[in-house]
Amino acid sequence: MGTVSEVEAHPAADAGAFDRLRYAGVFALLFLFGTETFLVSPLLPTVARDLRVSGAAAASSVTAYVLVYAVCAPFLGLLSDRVGRRATLLVGTALFVLSNLGAALSAGLGELIAARAVAGLAAAAAGPAIWAHIAETAPERVRGRALGLGMALFSCGQVVGVPLGGALAGLAGWRSAFLALAIGTALAVPLLLRQVSGAPAAAVAATEAGPGGLPGALAAVLAGWRSPLLRRALLVNTVFHAANLGAYTFLGALLVARFRLTVTELGLVGVLVGAGSVAGSLVGGRLNDRVRRAGRTGLPLLPLWGLLLAAGTALAAKGPGLPLALAGVVVWFLASGGFVTDQQALAGTVEPELRATSSAWLTSTMYAGTGLGAWAVGAFTAVPTGTLVVGSGLALLAALGGALLAAGTARRGAPGEA
Repeated sequence: MGTVSEVEAHPAADAGAFDRLRYAGVFALLFLFGTETFLVSPLLPTVARDLRVSGAAAASSVTAYVLVYAVCAPFLGLLSDRVGRRATLLVGTALFVLSNLGAALSAGLGELIAARAVAGLAAAAAGPAIWAHIAETAPERVRGRALGLGMALFSCGQVVGVPLGGALAGLAGWRSAFLALAIGTALAVPLLLRQVSGAPAAAVAATEAGPGGLPGALAAVLAGWRSPLLRRALLVNTVFHAANLGAYTFLGALLVARFRLTVTELGLVGVLVGAGSVAGSLVGGRLNDRVRRAGRTGLPLLPLWGLLLAAGTALAAKGPGLPLALAGVVVWFLASGGFVTDQQALAGTVEPELRATSSAWLTSTMYAGTGLGAWAVGAFTAVPTGTLVVGSGLALLAALGGALLAAGTARRGAPGEA
């Protein structure tokens, strides 16, 4: 179609230097999106009391966010691939501001749920576009480092979300937390306007199955699944997160059952979770760059993260003594951060014309895996046993899948050639 890619729109992307300030706008959004992920958790009792509903009913606002994101992200990722990053990023950012303002002004549960659903829609529009923008504009030699830094900031936001939500609720009420998110997001808009190109990333007309309309759009959304490499990566992603985030759902219950930790002590465990995620993201990005500079694809790291996850969950579930269990938590999330960074790097290279769509499918399969894993762990009477069997068992399966994926890729060449 003769469109100009974002790499061409930013010649400096080929220079080989990593200018962090050039990504300040999207990095700020990733931090805010991460904060949004866990911001609501400490607010739920206060929200339920203020709106005079049950805790379970208040928690439906979290479900609304996750469901809308998981369902809409692949379609909005395709939109980003077709119209370019700038439009979807700005629309998603504007919706994120409005949704948080709506949550802050909610007079009832229905309004809050609607606002949270719009927030999920906003993140589904902006999130895949952000990862695609970084993948296609960061210099190739430091692409992993750029993606790793973005993931590290997202993880930092997740760690900050819980104490920030609790602190703001204590100072000025739960609505102030959503207001703060709206203001912070609005402040990132000028940076986005300056730093994100308006040019479409690539033409994807070849992925359409028909002359237009829903069938063609559905075929384009599902196009990534027709790539053998990407399809296998998404399946590995599902299994990995069934072990990772599925088991994480019960981490608090696990540590309480094993060591009788208090709520305050569990909050400190959250710091270890964040530290592991940040370290894994940064280390994973640098290792990915180093492996690719050596002429390999970076996929050999996927089985490593699976093995580390298996070891971390096993230590957390059955390791003798609290220090070893907490060390297991750090290893667990070191593996999580490294794996997610490598998967984003893969999604940004295997199908260049579908970067945002591929990234969106990573998130959707992550949520699917989380739900399946949580269900599987919950089926066990003893949480430590469920975490060991499901967490470590599925992590080893993901490591095997990653090894097969890497071996198949090595036989065929680079990801983009698969």
